[in-house]
Amino acid sequence: MAIIDWIVLVLTLAAIVAYGLYKSRHEKSMEGYFLSSRSMPWWLVLLSIMGTQASAITFLSAPGQAYTDGMRFVQYYFGLPLAMIVISAVFVPIYHRLKVYTAYEYLEQRFDIKTRTLSSLLFLIGRGLSTGISIYAPSIILSSLLGWNIYLTNLVMGGLLIVYTVSGGARAVAYTQQLQFLIIMAGMGVAAWVAVQGLPAGMGIAEAIATGGNLGKMNVITSGQTEAGFDWKDRYNMWSGVIGGFFLALSYFGTDQSQVGRYLTARSMKESRIGLLMNGLVKVPMQFAILLVGVLVFAFYQFREAPLFFNQTLVAQAHQTALRPKLEAAEARYQQLLQQRHTLRQAQSVPAGASVQAGGVNERLQANYDSIQLLRSQYSQLILAAWGSIAAALNSLASSTVVDIHRQLINKGCDEKTSYRLSWQYTLGWGLFSIAVAMFATNMGSLIEAVNILGSIFYGVILGIFLVAFFIRYVKGDAVFWAAVIAQLAVITVYNMQIISFLWLNVIGAGLVVALALPLQAVLGRKASMTASNKA
Repeated sequence: MAIIDWIVLVLTLAAIVAYGLYKSRHEKSMEGYFLSSRSMPWWLVLLSIMGTQASAITFLSAPGQAYTDGMRFVQYYFGLPLAMIVISAVFVPIYHRLKVYTAYEYLEQRFDIKTRTLSSLLFLIGRGLSTGISIYAPSIILSSLLGWNIYLTNLVMGGLLIVYTVSGGARAVAYTQQLQFLIIMAGMGVAAWVAVQGLPAGMGIAEAIATGGNLGKMNVITSGQTEAGFDWKDRYNMWSGVIGGFFLALSYFGTDQSQVGRYLTARSMKESRIGLLMNGLVKVPMQFAILLVGVLVFAFYQFREAPLFFNQTLVAQAHQTALRPKLEAAEARYQQLLQQRHTLRQAQSVPAGASVQAGGVNERLQANYDSIQLLRSQYSQLILAAWGSIAAALNSLASSTVVDIHRQLINKGCDEKTSYRLSWQYTLGWGLFSIAVAMFATNMGSLIEAVNILGSIFYGVILGIFLVAFFIRYVKGDAVFWAAVIAQLAVITVYNMQIISFLWLNVIGAGLVVALALPLQAVLGRKASMTASNKA
């Protein structure tokens, strides 16, 4: 990197941290630290919600998802607008009326302490792991640009995250996410512009999209149907997106403290609702545009030599291991495939009627592309074998730990001053935990898929608990607690069996909790009645 690059990088990071700390300088209470004294306008709530989603994972992995798998990932968001309506109508009024710090406080009032604790622990585990992956995402870029060790880069990125989250709380999170979101969107726009400008003469956006479409990248709507029927293992199709995506979004925005904490900062219930509904309105087209950047980059690299593995720092370090001969063999094979593609591109450009016809060239290009993709996958596994928006998540992890765990199980008499001191201590602890998780994230594949899979393992069960709480009033704490435990074990089992796409895990988890809570309540309620009768 040149001196000017270093200056821009350091000043940008320093400005973001300083801005967040400045805007939160007057927050000295627990309500101010976690909920910004419930004073945020709807537009800042919206940007905070979107900033929590549009993290470095979105910037890095969403275009990469389209690059490798096409546009069909956008179907994952099809259920989100409907979920925003349901949350605005059902969840938001309850949270605002009760003036809770976390979503899980309501569960103790509705059920009991053990149900609240279970829900909070499921959130803490899932969100803590996801936050670690979120720290790893920007580290990939910096380690590649600077040539730093990936573990050192994780420490740097996690340290910066901890500084402003520990010091500033929810207001620092909201204002820094506002800047981060705008920077991410600007970066996406620049990436798209550079990709189009780098295309051969006479090609524009339309031609780039057509190039991607010819190789299967414009698969926006897919049915999941095969000759053998519906493929339940197909991760992204219209039905998994509308149904599974609805349940995932309902749980994520309705019960995950990293999102609930964003709209609880609003100054009124109306402002919370507007922020959520606007998110539902703009999220799908925004994600479509982000994925389209990946298609443009894909088209760009059809006419240029793309690296076999984009993080050249890891490649250089892997070459120092015993796997170097295998890496070099894969690299040689890649050069052969690139030359083959170049020849096919030349044949494709020959005018119709000439001695060399373009007939069959598209099919051969597709076969060439498939071979390159297989080689990329194999090469990535070799690299890994050689090695053997986050801030909101940290704030929410700390809030849930203080309110749902510490003040309930460790020190019930904890006063306001002590709670405030514990708030930043728990934020620091979760930040360090997330850095530790990021250290192991090099062994994961698509980061955006990894985060969503982790969420789907836990979110469905949490949602099921809340659905019972809201809509089945006669079910008590013991029944829903054991229903949730059984459902969580079942979801983990189904996931390990790999018999269904991860989006359906949200439906399974929520459905099992509801379905099991009803008969369990009948059995446990009868036992409770008999016990009471015997005592009488």
